[in-house]
Amino acid sequence: MKKPISKTLLITRAGYQQLKNEHDELWFKKRPEVTKIVTWAASLGDRSENADYQYNKRLLRQIDSRLRFLRKRLENLTIVDYSPQQAGRVFFGAWVKIEDDDGSTLCFRIVGPDEIYGRNDYISIDSPMARALLKKQVDDMATVQTPTGSKDWYILDIRYPDADS
Repeated sequence: MKKPISKTLLITRAGYQQLKNEHDELWFKKRPEVTKIVTWAASLGDRSENADYQYNKRLLRQIDSRLRFLRKRLENLTIVDYSPQQAGRVFFGAWVKIEDDDGSTLCFRIVGPDEIYGRNDYISIDSPMARALLKKQVDDMATVQTPTGSKDWYILDIRYPDADS
């Protein structure tokens, strides 16, 4: 049996708040609405042929599953805030602008794995790119292993959104 890949349990404060908001929306708004519909549909009689009942019962199971995941995840995550000691180096939460030998540039933020979905400007701290950039400074070179071989990237800029600058 394969051991599941463990995700880093770090998250930015904004990322944590986003997961918390999703939990609260599901728990306080969505779940009560769906529960009301399931109760109403069940009161109509034969549940085996009741599409409203079956659909909303399935939806309720999905909501409950997501709520269980969010509760477990939120209690295990560690919020990482900006610290002045990070200035000038790439650490968790940094926005990094890099350039390769061909002049192609990328700009992204290094965040926890729970924050990257739906964002093309965020990368996970667990990614090879983020691992290669950690602790580097502006003008440093980072070599990233890719499926096609290694590639060098040069750090052009590092900034932190919470820094007082």
